[in-house]
Amino acid sequence: MDEYMQEPQVNQMPEHPNDTQKKKKGRWKNVLLIFVEVSVLLAAVAVLYVVTRATGEVERRDLDEEQIIINEEVVQQIEEEEEVEQKGYRNIALFGVDARNGELGRGTRSDSIIIASINQDTQEIKLISVFRDTFLNLSNDTYNKCNAAYAQGGPEQAINMLNANLDLDITDYVTIGFAGLIDAVDALGGVEIEVTDSEISHLNNYQLCMAEELGVDYIPVKSSGKQLLNGMQATAYCRIRYTRGDDFRRAERQRDVLRAMMDKAQGASIGELTDMVNAVLPQVETSLNVNEVLSVLGSVAGYHVAASDGFPFEGNRLGANVGSKGSCVIPDNLEKNVVLLHEALYPEKAYVPSRNVQNISDTIEELTESYIQ
Repeated sequence: MDEYMQEPQVNQMPEHPNDTQKKKKGRWKNVLLIFVEVSVLLAAVAVLYVVTRATGEVERRDLDEEQIIINEEVVQQIEEEEEVEQKGYRNIALFGVDARNGELGRGTRSDSIIIASINQDTQEIKLISVFRDTFLNLSNDTYNKCNAAYAQGGPEQAINMLNANLDLDITDYVTIGFAGLIDAVDALGGVEIEVTDSEISHLNNYQLCMAEELGVDYIPVKSSGKQLLNGMQATAYCRIRYTRGDDFRRAERQRDVLRAMMDKAQGASIGELTDMVNAVLPQVETSLNVNEVLSVLGSVAGYHVAASDGFPFEGNRLGANVGSKGSCVIPDNLEKNVVLLHEALYPEKAYVPSRNVQNISDTIEELTESYIQ
Protein backbone atom coordinates (compact mmCIF):
# COMPACT_ATOMS: atom_id res chain seq x y z
CA MET A 1 0.00 0.00 0.00
CA ASP A 2 1.11 3.60 -0.60
CA GLU A 3 2.63 5.43 2.34
CA TYR A 4 2.85 9.06 3.36
CA MET A 5 5.22 10.91 5.67
CA GLN A 6 3.68 12.51 8.74
CA GLU A 7 6.74 14.27 10.16
CA PRO A 8 5.95 18.01 10.00
CA GLN A 9 8.26 20.86 9.17
CA VAL A 10 7.38 24.05 10.99
CA ASN A 11 7.28 27.42 9.28
CA GLN A 12 5.33 30.48 10.34
CA MET A 13 2.24 31.38 8.33
CA PRO A 14 0.03 34.44 8.90
CA GLU A 15 -3.26 33.92 10.66
CA HIS A 16 -6.37 33.53 8.56
CA PRO A 17 -9.05 35.87 9.97
CA ASN A 18 -12.60 34.83 9.22
CA ASP A 19 -15.64 35.95 11.11
CA THR A 20 -18.27 35.67 8.37
CA GLN A 21 -18.81 31.91 8.21
CA LYS A 22 -22.46 32.10 9.27
CA LYS A 23 -23.31 34.25 6.24
CA LYS A 24 -22.53 31.32 3.96
CA LYS A 25 -25.12 28.93 5.37
CA GLY A 26 -28.00 30.46 3.44
CA ARG A 27 -26.46 29.33 0.16
CA TRP A 28 -25.59 25.75 1.06
CA LYS A 29 -28.74 24.07 -0.25
CA ASN A 30 -27.66 24.66 -3.86
CA VAL A 31 -24.52 22.61 -3.38
CA LEU A 32 -26.56 19.48 -2.76
CA LEU A 33 -27.41 19.49 -6.44
CA ILE A 34 -23.82 18.75 -7.35
CA PHE A 35 -23.85 15.50 -5.46
CA VAL A 36 -27.05 14.21 -6.96
CA GLU A 37 -25.45 14.67 -10.37
CA VAL A 38 -21.70 14.29 -9.81
CA SER A 39 -21.29 12.12 -6.75
CA VAL A 40 -23.04 8.81 -7.04
CA LEU A 41 -22.84 8.62 -3.26
CA LEU A 42 -25.37 11.32 -2.51
CA ALA A 43 -27.44 10.36 -5.50
CA ALA A 44 -27.69 7.01 -3.79
CA VAL A 45 -28.54 8.64 -0.47
CA ALA A 46 -31.37 10.59 -2.09
CA VAL A 47 -32.84 7.45 -3.63
CA LEU A 48 -32.64 5.70 -0.30
CA TYR A 49 -34.78 8.40 1.29
CA VAL A 50 -37.33 8.08 -1.49
CA VAL A 51 -37.47 4.30 -1.46
CA THR A 52 -36.91 3.21 2.14
CA ARG A 53 -37.02 6.39 4.25
CA ALA A 54 -34.13 4.99 6.27
CA THR A 55 -32.24 7.95 7.71
CA GLY A 56 -29.95 6.44 10.30
CA GLU A 57 -27.28 4.89 8.07
CA VAL A 58 -25.32 7.96 6.99
CA GLU A 59 -22.52 9.09 9.28
CA ARG A 60 -23.16 12.85 9.47
CA ARG A 61 -20.60 15.08 11.11
CA ASP A 62 -21.13 18.75 11.90
CA LEU A 63 -18.02 20.83 11.31
CA ASP A 64 -17.06 23.60 13.72
CA GLU A 65 -17.53 26.71 11.57
CA GLU A 66 -15.27 28.72 13.83
CA GLN A 67 -12.41 26.35 13.02
CA ILE A 68 -12.78 26.51 9.23
CA ILE A 69 -10.16 28.76 7.59
CA ILE A 70 -11.06 30.96 4.64
CA ASN A 71 -8.51 33.53 3.51
CA GLU A 72 -9.52 37.12 4.23
CA GLU A 73 -9.64 38.28 0.59
CA VAL A 74 -11.88 35.33 -0.28
CA VAL A 75 -14.26 36.27 2.52
CA GLN A 76 -14.43 39.82 1.16
CA GLN A 77 -15.27 38.50 -2.30
CA ILE A 78 -18.08 36.36 -0.87
CA GLU A 79 -19.55 39.38 0.88
CA GLU A 80 -19.47 41.40 -2.34
CA GLU A 81 -21.31 38.66 -4.25
CA GLU A 82 -23.95 38.45 -1.52
CA GLU A 83 -24.52 42.21 -1.70
CA VAL A 84 -25.46 41.98 -5.40
CA GLU A 85 -27.41 38.74 -4.81
CA GLN A 86 -25.36 36.64 -7.22
CA LYS A 87 -25.76 32.89 -7.00
CA GLY A 88 -22.12 32.45 -7.94
CA TYR A 89 -20.10 29.31 -7.36
CA ARG A 90 -19.92 26.70 -4.64
CA ASN A 91 -17.08 24.29 -3.92
CA ILE A 92 -17.12 21.11 -1.88
CA ALA A 93 -14.45 18.56 -1.00
CA LEU A 94 -14.67 14.87 -1.93
CA PHE A 95 -12.28 12.56 -0.08
CA GLY A 96 -11.58 8.91 -0.88
CA VAL A 97 -9.84 7.19 2.03
CA ASP A 98 -8.09 3.90 2.64
CA ALA A 99 -10.37 2.86 5.50
CA ARG A 100 -9.82 -0.80 6.35
CA ASN A 101 -11.70 -0.69 9.66
CA GLY A 102 -14.58 1.60 8.76
CA GLU A 103 -12.93 4.68 10.28
CA LEU A 104 -13.43 7.66 7.94
CA GLY A 105 -12.03 10.50 10.06
CA ARG A 106 -8.72 11.53 11.55
CA GLY A 107 -5.90 9.00 11.25
CA THR A 108 -7.06 7.77 7.85
CA ARG A 109 -5.19 8.49 4.62
CA SER A 110 -6.96 10.50 1.92
CA ASP A 111 -5.83 8.69 -1.22
CA SER A 112 -8.15 10.82 -3.33
CA ILE A 113 -8.80 14.57 -2.95
CA ILE A 114 -11.24 16.12 -5.42
CA ILE A 115 -12.67 19.64 -5.47
CA ALA A 116 -16.17 19.61 -6.94
CA SER A 117 -17.05 23.12 -8.13
CA ILE A 118 -20.53 24.09 -9.31
CA ASN A 119 -21.56 27.17 -11.25
CA GLN A 120 -25.02 27.74 -9.86
CA ASP A 121 -25.95 30.06 -12.74
CA THR A 122 -24.91 27.87 -15.71
CA GLN A 123 -25.32 24.50 -13.90
CA GLU A 124 -21.82 23.47 -14.97
CA ILE A 125 -19.72 21.25 -12.71
CA LYS A 126 -15.94 20.99 -12.69
CA LEU A 127 -13.80 18.36 -10.96
CA ILE A 128 -10.24 19.22 -9.90
CA SER A 129 -8.03 16.53 -8.35
CA VAL A 130 -5.43 17.77 -5.89
CA PHE A 131 -2.53 15.35 -6.17
CA ARG A 132 -2.11 13.66 -2.81
CA ASP A 133 1.68 14.09 -2.75
CA THR A 134 1.58 17.85 -3.39
CA PHE A 135 3.88 19.73 -1.01
CA LEU A 136 1.66 22.32 0.68
CA ASN A 137 0.99 24.08 3.98
CA LEU A 138 -1.19 21.80 6.09
CA SER A 139 -2.93 24.92 7.49
CA ASN A 140 -1.22 24.53 10.86
CA ASP A 141 2.19 26.07 10.08
CA THR A 142 3.65 22.76 8.84
CA TYR A 143 4.57 21.70 5.30
CA ASN A 144 4.21 18.17 3.99
CA LYS A 145 2.38 16.06 1.44
CA CYS A 146 -1.14 17.45 1.40
CA ASN A 147 -2.84 14.13 2.16
CA ALA A 148 -1.22 14.24 5.61
CA ALA A 149 -3.75 16.96 6.53
CA TYR A 150 -6.64 14.47 6.61
CA ALA A 151 -4.59 11.95 8.58
CA GLN A 152 -3.55 14.55 11.16
CA GLY A 153 -6.78 16.48 11.62
CA GLY A 154 -9.57 14.76 9.70
CA PRO A 155 -11.85 16.57 7.23
CA GLU A 156 -11.61 19.91 9.08
CA GLN A 157 -7.87 20.16 8.60
CA ALA A 158 -8.07 18.80 5.05
CA ILE A 159 -10.65 21.48 4.17
CA ASN A 160 -8.52 24.16 5.83
CA MET A 161 -5.51 22.95 3.85
CA LEU A 162 -7.42 23.36 0.58
CA ASN A 163 -8.82 26.77 1.51
CA ALA A 164 -5.53 28.18 2.80
CA ASN A 165 -3.40 27.07 -0.15
CA LEU A 166 -5.90 27.53 -2.97
CA ASP A 167 -7.99 30.55 -1.94
CA LEU A 168 -11.20 28.52 -1.81
CA ASP A 169 -14.30 28.74 0.39
CA ILE A 170 -15.07 25.08 1.13
CA THR A 171 -17.23 24.41 4.18
CA ASP A 172 -18.68 20.96 3.40
CA TYR A 173 -17.33 17.55 2.42
CA VAL A 174 -18.17 13.93 1.62
CA THR A 175 -15.79 11.08 2.49
CA ILE A 176 -16.07 7.50 1.24
CA GLY A 177 -13.98 4.44 2.07
CA PHE A 178 -12.69 2.39 -0.83
CA ALA A 179 -14.54 -0.69 0.38
CA GLY A 180 -17.73 1.25 -0.25
CA LEU A 181 -16.57 2.05 -3.77
CA ILE A 182 -16.19 -1.67 -4.54
CA ASP A 183 -19.73 -2.43 -3.40
CA ALA A 184 -21.18 0.65 -5.14
CA VAL A 185 -19.74 -0.29 -8.53
CA ASP A 186 -20.92 -3.88 -8.15
CA ALA A 187 -24.42 -2.70 -7.25
CA LEU A 188 -24.47 -0.66 -10.47
CA GLY A 189 -23.50 -3.73 -12.49
CA GLY A 190 -19.97 -2.45 -13.20
CA VAL A 191 -18.65 0.55 -15.14
CA GLU A 192 -17.23 0.94 -18.65
CA ILE A 193 -13.51 1.85 -18.56
CA GLU A 194 -10.77 1.90 -21.21
CA VAL A 195 -7.87 -0.25 -19.95
CA THR A 196 -4.44 -0.09 -21.59
CA ASP A 197 -1.86 -2.87 -21.90
CA SER A 198 0.46 -1.13 -19.45
CA GLU A 199 -2.28 -0.98 -16.79
CA ILE A 200 -3.29 -4.65 -16.74
CA SER A 201 -0.53 -6.07 -14.51
CA HIS A 202 -0.79 -3.23 -11.99
CA LEU A 203 -4.59 -3.45 -11.91
CA ASN A 204 -4.39 -7.16 -11.13
CA ASN A 205 -1.68 -6.65 -8.51
CA TYR A 206 -3.87 -4.15 -6.67
CA GLN A 207 -6.78 -6.57 -6.94
CA LEU A 208 -4.68 -9.32 -5.39
CA CYS A 209 -3.64 -7.05 -2.52
CA MET A 210 -7.21 -5.95 -1.77
CA ALA A 211 -8.60 -9.47 -2.14
CA GLU A 212 -6.13 -10.78 0.44
CA GLU A 213 -7.03 -8.00 2.87
CA LEU A 214 -10.78 -8.49 2.43
CA GLY A 215 -10.64 -12.28 2.28
CA VAL A 216 -12.42 -12.51 -1.08
CA ASP A 217 -11.70 -13.74 -4.60
CA TYR A 218 -11.03 -11.55 -7.62
CA ILE A 219 -11.29 -11.83 -11.39
CA PRO A 220 -8.10 -10.86 -13.27
CA VAL A 221 -8.36 -8.48 -16.21
CA LYS A 222 -6.82 -10.30 -19.16
CA SER A 223 -7.05 -7.91 -22.09
CA SER A 224 -6.86 -4.23 -22.92
CA GLY A 225 -9.60 -2.07 -24.43
CA LYS A 226 -12.90 -0.63 -23.25
CA GLN A 227 -14.62 -3.12 -21.00
CA LEU A 228 -16.99 -3.55 -18.09
CA LEU A 229 -15.08 -3.54 -14.79
CA ASN A 230 -16.59 -4.89 -11.58
CA GLY A 231 -16.18 -3.20 -8.21
CA MET A 232 -12.84 -4.76 -7.31
CA GLN A 233 -11.43 -4.12 -10.77
CA ALA A 234 -12.61 -0.51 -10.92
CA THR A 235 -11.25 0.27 -7.45
CA ALA A 236 -7.92 -1.32 -8.33
CA TYR A 237 -7.89 0.75 -11.53
CA CYS A 238 -8.35 3.90 -9.42
CA ARG A 239 -5.24 3.08 -7.41
CA ILE A 240 -2.75 2.45 -10.22
CA ARG A 241 0.17 4.90 -10.00
CA TYR A 242 3.08 3.02 -11.61
CA THR A 243 2.42 3.59 -15.30
CA ARG A 244 3.46 6.61 -17.34
CA GLY A 245 2.02 9.67 -15.64
CA ASP A 246 2.42 8.27 -12.10
CA ASP A 247 0.13 9.89 -9.55
CA PHE A 248 -1.11 12.44 -12.09
CA ARG A 249 -2.59 9.68 -14.21
CA ARG A 250 -3.98 7.97 -11.11
CA ALA A 251 -5.93 11.09 -10.18
CA GLU A 252 -7.28 11.18 -13.73
CA ARG A 253 -8.34 7.53 -13.40
CA GLN A 254 -10.25 8.37 -10.24
CA ARG A 255 -12.15 11.13 -12.03
CA ASP A 256 -12.84 8.77 -14.95
CA VAL A 257 -14.36 6.17 -12.64
CA LEU A 258 -16.43 8.83 -10.87
CA ARG A 259 -17.83 10.03 -14.18
CA ALA A 260 -18.48 6.46 -15.34
CA MET A 261 -20.38 5.78 -12.12
CA MET A 262 -22.40 8.94 -12.59
CA ASP A 263 -23.32 7.90 -16.15
CA LYS A 264 -24.29 4.42 -15.02
CA ALA A 265 -26.33 5.72 -12.07
CA GLN A 266 -28.35 7.99 -14.33
CA GLY A 267 -29.62 4.96 -16.23
CA ALA A 268 -29.92 2.61 -13.25
CA SER A 269 -33.16 1.23 -11.93
CA ILE A 270 -34.55 2.07 -8.50
CA GLY A 271 -33.63 -1.44 -7.36
CA GLU A 272 -30.02 -1.09 -8.50
CA LEU A 273 -29.65 2.29 -6.84
CA THR A 274 -31.22 1.02 -3.63
CA ASP A 275 -28.74 -1.89 -3.55
CA MET A 276 -25.93 0.57 -4.11
CA VAL A 277 -27.17 2.80 -1.30
CA ASN A 278 -27.30 -0.06 1.17
CA ALA A 279 -23.73 -1.02 0.22
CA VAL A 280 -22.28 2.48 0.32
CA LEU A 281 -23.86 4.15 3.35
CA PRO A 282 -21.74 2.42 6.02
CA GLN A 283 -18.67 3.80 4.20
CA VAL A 284 -19.89 7.41 3.87
CA GLU A 285 -19.32 10.38 6.16
CA THR A 286 -20.54 13.88 5.30
CA SER A 287 -21.15 17.31 6.79
CA LEU A 288 -24.26 17.75 4.65
CA ASN A 289 -27.79 17.43 5.96
CA VAL A 290 -29.07 14.83 3.52
CA ASN A 291 -32.69 15.45 4.57
CA GLU A 292 -32.53 18.52 2.32
CA VAL A 293 -31.69 16.49 -0.78
CA LEU A 294 -35.29 15.68 -1.62
CA SER A 295 -36.22 19.35 -1.85
CA VAL A 296 -33.83 19.90 -4.77
CA LEU A 297 -34.22 16.67 -6.74
CA GLY A 298 -36.43 18.38 -9.32
CA SER A 299 -33.56 20.54 -10.54
CA VAL A 300 -30.99 17.79 -10.98
CA ALA A 301 -31.38 17.14 -14.71
CA GLY A 302 -29.85 20.46 -15.78
CA TYR A 303 -26.45 19.87 -14.20
CA HIS A 304 -23.52 18.40 -16.15
CA VAL A 305 -19.76 17.90 -15.81
CA ALA A 306 -18.05 20.52 -17.95
CA ALA A 307 -14.37 19.80 -17.25
CA SER A 308 -11.86 17.96 -15.06
CA ASP A 309 -8.18 18.52 -14.38
CA GLY A 310 -5.44 18.07 -11.77
CA PHE A 311 -3.64 20.46 -9.41
CA PRO A 312 -0.81 21.52 -9.65
CA PHE A 313 -1.33 21.88 -13.38
CA GLU A 314 0.72 20.20 -16.08
CA GLY A 315 3.70 22.37 -17.01
CA ASN A 316 3.56 24.08 -13.63
CA ARG A 317 4.69 21.30 -11.30
CA LEU A 318 7.93 19.59 -10.40
CA GLY A 319 8.88 16.35 -8.70
CA ALA A 320 11.58 15.91 -6.07
CA ASN A 321 12.50 14.04 -2.91
CA VAL A 322 12.05 16.58 -0.13
CA GLY A 323 14.14 15.17 2.70
CA SER A 324 12.13 13.15 5.20
CA LYS A 325 8.91 13.93 3.31
CA GLY A 326 9.94 11.66 0.46
CA SER A 327 8.87 12.05 -3.16
CA CYS A 328 6.63 15.10 -3.52
CA VAL A 329 4.81 17.03 -6.22
CA ILE A 330 6.00 20.62 -5.94
CA PRO A 331 3.98 23.51 -7.36
CA ASP A 332 6.27 25.41 -9.71
CA ASN A 333 5.15 28.68 -8.13
CA LEU A 334 1.99 28.17 -6.08
CA GLU A 335 0.71 31.67 -6.91
CA LYS A 336 0.71 30.89 -10.63
CA ASN A 337 -1.05 27.58 -10.06
CA VAL A 338 -3.73 29.26 -7.95
CA VAL A 339 -4.30 31.82 -10.71
CA LEU A 340 -4.70 28.93 -13.21
CA LEU A 341 -7.07 27.16 -10.83
CA HIS A 342 -9.30 30.19 -10.49
CA GLU A 343 -9.21 30.77 -14.25
CA ALA A 344 -10.38 27.18 -14.73
CA LEU A 345 -13.15 27.42 -12.14
CA TYR A 346 -14.22 31.04 -12.70
CA PRO A 347 -13.24 31.96 -16.28
CA GLU A 348 -14.98 35.33 -16.23
CA LYS A 349 -12.94 36.64 -13.32
CA ALA A 350 -9.35 37.92 -13.32
CA TYR A 351 -7.70 36.69 -10.13
CA VAL A 352 -4.97 37.95 -7.82
CA PRO A 353 -3.91 35.44 -5.12
CA SER A 354 -4.37 36.44 -1.50
CA ARG A 355 -1.52 37.49 0.77
CA ASN A 356 -1.68 34.11 2.49
CA VAL A 357 -1.21 32.26 -0.80
CA GLN A 358 1.67 34.57 -1.73
CA ASN A 359 3.37 33.86 1.61
CA ILE A 360 2.82 30.11 1.31
CA SER A 361 4.17 30.18 -2.26
CA ASP A 362 7.36 31.92 -1.08
CA THR A 363 7.78 29.45 1.77
CA ILE A 364 7.35 26.41 -0.48
CA GLU A 365 10.04 27.77 -2.77
CA GLU A 366 12.38 28.34 0.18
CA LEU A 367 11.82 24.86 1.63
CA THR A 368 12.20 22.96 -1.64
CA GLU A 369 14.73 24.89 -3.74
CA SER A 370 17.70 22.87 -2.45
CA TYR A 371 15.99 19.60 -3.45
CA ILE A 372 15.13 20.60 -7.00
CA GLN A 373 17.80 19.85 -9.56
